[in-house]
Amino acid sequence: MVERKQWKVAPPAPEGFIETMRPRHPLLAQVLYNRGFGTAEQAVAFLAHRGDLGNPFKLDGIPAGVTLIRQTIADGEPIAVYGDYDVDGVTATAVLVETLQALGANVRAYIPSREDEGYGLNREALRALAEEHVRLLITADCGIRSLDEVATARELGMRVIVTDHHHTGLALPQADVVINPKRAGSPREYFDLAGVGVAFKVAQALLRTNCRVPLATTQRELAEEDLLDLVALGTVADMVALREENHRLVSLGLDRINTGHRPGLSALLRVAGIDPGKVTAKTIGFVLGPRLNAAGRIDEAMAALDLLLAPDMASALPLAEKLDELNTVRRAITLDVRETARSMVLSRETLPPLIFAASDRFPSGVVGLAASRLLDEFYRPAVVVAVEDDFSKGSARSIPEFHITEALDTMDDLLVRHGGHAAAAGFTVKTSLLDELASRLTSLAEEKLGDVALIPTLYVDAEAPLSELSWELYRQLEELQPFGYGNLVPVFVSSEVRVLSARAVGAEGQHLKLYVADQAGRAWDAIAFRQGHWVERLPTWVDLAYMLEMNEWNGRISLQLNVQDIHPSA
Repeated sequence: MVERKQWKVAPPAPEGFIETMRPRHPLLAQVLYNRGFGTAEQAVAFLAHRGDLGNPFKLDGIPAGVTLIRQTIADGEPIAVYGDYDVDGVTATAVLVETLQALGANVRAYIPSREDEGYGLNREALRALAEEHVRLLITADCGIRSLDEVATARELGMRVIVTDHHHTGLALPQADVVINPKRAGSPREYFDLAGVGVAFKVAQALLRTNCRVPLATTQRELAEEDLLDLVALGTVADMVALREENHRLVSLGLDRINTGHRPGLSALLRVAGIDPGKVTAKTIGFVLGPRLNAAGRIDEAMAALDLLLAPDMASALPLAEKLDELNTVRRAITLDVRETARSMVLSRETLPPLIFAASDRFPSGVVGLAASRLLDEFYRPAVVVAVEDDFSKGSARSIPEFHITEALDTMDDLLVRHGGHAAAAGFTVKTSLLDELASRLTSLAEEKLGDVALIPTLYVDAEAPLSELSWELYRQLEELQPFGYGNLVPVFVSSEVRVLSARAVGAEGQHLKLYVADQAGRAWDAIAFRQGHWVERLPTWVDLAYMLEMNEWNGRISLQLNVQDIHPSA
């Protein structure tokens, strides 16, 4: 179990940069410098979320894709949007479907079953779509590694546009058009787009073109801004970097969500008990995202798509209630799988450099969540596999020191399909080859990580005495919102903090409630989640790594320290 992290404190910003940022707090200036802003102009523009929504036509493939889509609509031929069952895939599908419907297209959505079909294109679904006379297939958040399946679609008489954001393989699919910001030569500012971000670029281009050239009698007016709530959902849920374009998209999308303009999201917020107008990126990550994902994990993701496209609250509320119930079931299943996989790990005499847990008791819909929990606890790449008769489905989560998709690339001969990012991937493998896959992955991890101290690193923005903290600093730090991967909540370290009191709280005492003071005597409330193990051995003087946050409890609002790690003072 990982209990302690190594701290890496960012180097101090140049004094000149700090001065040019005044009257803003020096700690805010330091955080902005850590985020890569070298001038005050760049930093202030980031805080103001300045900048337009970008030029979609800069992304390779967009002009050709728009031409093909417009021609298909003009000819009245059916279009299918083939998505994925996670939030990114569902929102990407919704963006394209809603846009195409507004342009008068004959469009339908297809999202595969995670349990029966797995990730990506599959031939049976393609044949069914061809029988429905679909002539244009547009993928959403998938397809970049589906070389054989794209070839099948073309053989069946379909034209194919692949829109995806996953890392490309050695070859691209032979589609009519491939739109992926990971392709060589793509604009740098679009590199981190989620699948829904790529879909939005296509939608932008279609809507902007349609404003200039009549395409079809639109069923209703649709503006780019109407789609931003979907973009924010998928971008945050897929944990892509919230920098540059993504930061603007999510910021504007959150504003859109908080206006309550989409009935499906309003219904989901109602059943989750979230007040309108208070949605943040954290709300997406911990409240909305899991409920939308639950449909694809243990049921059918079309329920999530139907919710996002619901025209009114009457049709949205039953769907939202269903997703809320599915999420409750999903939590229980995930806990069971995680505990079973954990017991497999702990039964070994030594902890291997890579965790590999496979069982026919594991539902494929939650193996990724279980892998994430194992990685958090043991700080090792974690692979969890749902074993089935002929083909097994696995999900992997990894640490910065081990690029999991590149690792799977070296085992392409064993895998039916695979894909993902540096930190997360999914795959399908013949069950008969599962043991060989486990052996080769473990050997590769031993080779890559054998000399690496597997201790998680906590990146600290600055060292600061507790006396520097204030409501004014908190308000200024909030200007950095939305927070997420690539723009994390700032972390500070205060040294030689005196512990005035400490007690374990929560179920089974898993959390630690602290009352601490600096040498000047000012006292602060602090909470250290999942660190209750400190309560019996906490020294009087500690160094704290923490986030500054607002706490609301029984009508009282106060600042508190959200403690990320504790070190005894030297």
